[in-house]
Amino acid sequence: MSDVLADLPYARFLGLTTEQDGDALTVTMPFADKLIGNPMLPALHGGSTAAMLELTAVAQVALLYPRLKLPRPINVTVAYLRSGRPVDVHARARISKAGRRVAHVQAEAWQEDEAQPIATLSAHFLVAQLDL
Repeated sequence: MSDVLADLPYARFLGLTTEQDGDALTVTMPFADKLIGNPMLPALHGGSTAAMLELTAVAQVALLYPRLKLPRPINVTVAYLRSGRPVDVHARARISKAGRRVAHVQAEAWQEDEAQPIATLSAHFLVAQLDL
């Protein structure tokens, strides 16, 4: 697991694991009954999917900006594209633009088929060191 995710209690609660290939991280959230939001379908809770996407983006930013303790989100938008089934979810984030102060990150979550995402994320993170 990425050092950042290993230190975050909610990432541990979700059971997130990471696989690194160069500068790219793939995060996996293994299915667990506690992640079900609608037992009638059953479908994954949108909050767990959104949290996984945000934590994937945080881990990707932290990988490329190792001097940061924890990247600070400025804004996060999640689009739900289809219901998450009761199976493992995978996510990958990429930094589409990085300046001296802010990085724009996009992420996608999918299940069996990477070409069929269940949710996407668009976010900005503060990457400048603040003198507080």
